[in-house]
Amino acid sequence: MNALRLAALLVAFATSASMAHAQSANYGRPAGPTRQVDTKVPQPGAQGKVFPLGSSWVAQSLNGKPFGGIERPSFKLDDQLRATGFSGCNNYSTTAYPLREQGLAVAPFALTKKTCDKAAMATEQSFLMALRTSGKWDIQGRTLIIKSQNGELRFERSL
Repeated sequence: MNALRLAALLVAFATSASMAHAQSANYGRPAGPTRQVDTKVPQPGAQGKVFPLGSSWVAQSLNGKPFGGIERPSFKLDDQLRATGFSGCNNYSTTAYPLREQGLAVAPFALTKKTCDKAAMATEQSFLMALRTSGKWDIQGRTLIIKSQNGELRFERSL
């Protein structure tokens, strides 16, 4: 009789342990990495160019017309895909996504609200419009080229 009780107890214990293990697999953090690889973003080792995250760029020209003045617009994209910079009058912040086949998608901007002279404001508007409507990017030497519906922005790498 004791052997029968012991066998029943062992079966009950094994059954409850397997059910607890099955339930624990459904709760808590999933096994492995919690972040999925975004297939739209070029991965290291993939064919094609990889956008240089964490680098800073200063604008050279828009549609072949050089930017003048002491402070030229700038662009920096960090490894969290947060783009920041100076737009000619104000500072801006946005999210930018390098896509496959050297595509680039830029979200709406958050801007400071400084007022400048009309020429600086016009330059800023043109720069932001070209950056916001960007479609493709390329790097040639130390030059970053962003092509958009509103023209071509050229940047040189800064320190």
